Amino acid sequence: MAISLYLLCASTQGYLLKGHAVSFADSNKPVPAELRTEQFVLRPIVADDSEADYDAVMETREYLRLWQQSTWPEDDFTVEANRKDLVELERRHVERRAFTYTVLAPDGTECLGCVYVFPPSAAFLMKSTVTPVGDDDWADVDAVVFFWARASQMETGMDERLLAALRAWLNEEWKLHRAVFVTNEQFKQQVDLIGSTNLSLKFELLEPGKRGKFLAFG
Repeated sequence: MAISLYLLCASTQGYLLKGHAVSFADSNKPVPAELRTEQFVLRPIVADDSEADYDAVMETREYLRLWQQSTWPEDDFTVEANRKDLVELERRHVERRAFTYTVLAPDGTECLGCVYVFPPSAAFLMKSTVTPVGDDDWADVDAVVFFWARASQMETGMDERLLAALRAWLNEEWKLHRAVFVTNEQFKQQVDLIGSTNLSLKFELLEPGKRGKFLAFG
């Protein structure tokens, strides 16, 4: 499945360069299949990434619990349970319900994090209470982005480099000029990171059953 996505991107690269924004609903508007920098590579996540992804998830579990305000991943989380999660992530990527990219070391041997690109109409967002901080309108948002970097990589500034690369990629290749980056107010390290850029707080989100506010920067 990942190979077919790469071929799709290669065959339609010219279409992207003409300035058409990626659409969640329109399969004629292709999804970029890769982001490559000197420090890391992003590509669509697949079920066979389960072991590498699991290692990164478990190393980063304390941050991830803050990031999404849940008990996931539990201490007894397994590779097999993670594989089942990735099967669903791969499926929804292909079905264009949301796009998930694994972040890998350039040689592909280590998972360094993960990126999720959702439409504003995603079910969990539609159930959330969204409060504008200024004059922005949630209806004008064209993508909602979540990301995390492996705990040991955060110490080297990987999360900062990832955010910078994502901003350029979404703007230049996806043609999504009104994306917002979301984190939870309790994940202070990521809040401080995003706040150190020229992104500004646009919305506060309250998701049912979760503690604390989620903050959307754009």
